[in-house]
Amino acid sequence: MDHLKIHHIGYLVKHIDKAAAAFKQLGYAAASESVWDSHRKIHILFMEKDGYRIELVSPADNSSVISGLIKKYKNSPYHICYETPDLDAALAALASTGFTAIDAPAPAPALQNRRVVFLMSPFLGMIELLENRLPG
Repeated sequence: MDHLKIHHIGYLVKHIDKAAAAFKQLGYAAASESVWDSHRKIHILFMEKDGYRIELVSPADNSSVISGLIKKYKNSPYHICYETPDLDAALAALASTGFTAIDAPAPAPALQNRRVVFLMSPFLGMIELLENRLPG
């Protein structure tokens, strides 16, 4: 899987504005505007520092796809996102090695509607795959 490139590290946060302020104190700068993802019911904000990108992910309410995770893990990193030129091939290759998709590939509003899919590994936890080409 040499063609996978790290895109960002996802952070669960209860309050996106407070988390962004705390990361700014550490020298991070906003790399995007806050984006509402109505499909997943989350708010997303990308921030960068020293060439590293993080994704702050905050649930809108208890029906959010991450509401259970935030209750269990609180504010913490929870996934690494890998960019790939062929999402379907990468998904199939990872599935053949023991990763399990926990959702179907779907557009991500915070990432120019490029498709993403989340997978679980019994040894690594959660990862995200991001298609590196724009839809269309």
